[in-house]
Amino acid sequence: MDALNNVLFIALTRFAGRAPDADHPYGHGKFEVLGGLGIVIFLSVSCFELLKGSILNLLHNAPPPDLTRLDLYLLAATLTINLWVAWYEAKRGRELESELLKADAAHTRADVFITLGVIAGALLSRRGIAHVDPAIAIAIAFLVARIGYQIFRRAVPILVDEVAREPDLIRTAAESVSGVQSAYHIRSRASSGVVFAELTIGVAGGLPVEQAHAIADAVEQRLRNDLRMDEVVVHIEPC
Repeated sequence: MDALNNVLFIALTRFAGRAPDADHPYGHGKFEVLGGLGIVIFLSVSCFELLKGSILNLLHNAPPPDLTRLDLYLLAATLTINLWVAWYEAKRGRELESELLKADAAHTRADVFITLGVIAGALLSRRGIAHVDPAIAIAIAFLVARIGYQIFRRAVPILVDEVAREPDLIRTAAESVSGVQSAYHIRSRASSGVVFAELTIGVAGGLPVEQAHAIADAVEQRLRNDLRMDEVVVHIEPC
């Protein structure tokens, strides 16, 4: 499942990185967010399988897994690799503002918890502690569910175009530009690290067109510099 995930997400990332076109004027970045929700589905499957297997083992009093020393070495190697992958993916996800990389890093952290649970269950079972393996698996299932919820909570605001910057902050920054008498009809949204904003500014009615556009350009630059906005559209109205 992890291998299939990665193949699908590589293709999805390439598609999400395409430049804006006629059908997607704001770009394709939200496809990364959809990929993140896909990871939530895979995590849900992991939670279900963990809980089902653990409950069945408890009900049927199944014997603990008998892992060989080679099995433990392989698990330890897997754990080491996944720790590095989770750290690096999360780091690059923050740097690139990639929701898909952040979500996959969280998915890999879930794999880390599962591997730790297998190792801990095997070692504690050898000490004669009954039912420790399914008990640990149930605890890990709740940890995995929490990771899935965190991915979901980050993805939904982007998909529903939640405000990226508070309107009052945008208004204050715009009205601080010389020549702007008011700022209103303010909207903002974000997708894969790109922040968009639209607003209307009121300027003196008798200004020449060139001067009014110079004020609009200054507002766009102020918002980019002060509020780290990437794409700003300013409408001009006389007042």
